[in-house]
Amino acid sequence: MPFQAALERPGKRAIRMDIRKTGIFKETIETDAHGTACELIVRVCAFAVIRNPAAGSDFTQDLSALFDIGGKLGDTLMEDAVGMLGRPAVSYGKAAIVGTAGDMEHGGAFIHPRLGKPMRAAVGGGKSVIPSNVKIAAAGAQIDIPLGHKDEAWSFDHFDTMTVMIADAPLADEAVVLMAVADGGRPVPRVGKGPITD
Repeated sequence: MPFQAALERPGKRAIRMDIRKTGIFKETIETDAHGTACELIVRVCAFAVIRNPAAGSDFTQDLSALFDIGGKLGDTLMEDAVGMLGRPAVSYGKAAIVGTAGDMEHGGAFIHPRLGKPMRAAVGGGKSVIPSNVKIAAAGAQIDIPLGHKDEAWSFDHFDTMTVMIADAPLADEAVVLMAVADGGRPVPRVGKGPITD
């Protein structure tokens, strides 16, 4: 039986958020791909597999119910993700995988309008736009969650990716909503500190 939470929306009917499961992935990086040692870098991704209330429907202009689900998931999952780092978060990113009965815009609705606020609260601010990615895919698909520095959008050292997959999700009428944080950038970065303009 999925967890069900009624989301109250002033002036609109309450919707139910059905969560099939949640989880957290944690990876600790000690070297680059060639074995060159680096300062430890921890990346954490929290995710939820949820029923997509808009799946299988005809075109829907009002996706505000999905906005609310994204915000609630951020409130529910982000503090645990940040807590698993052990050090302050410096990078963040978000993503969604929408099942095949859904639409790309459903993924955008889950992660854009309301998810940013609880993510920024959990990392203690965040001046930079939160990098994001959305795709439609069947169960077991991978997604690359882009990471960027939470306050310095042009910090090349922190342009990074965390690749995640959930073996049994999303089903056609589901979505996977993912939030990632890291306490460092790439291992052994060496691409410079800003754009080359000449």
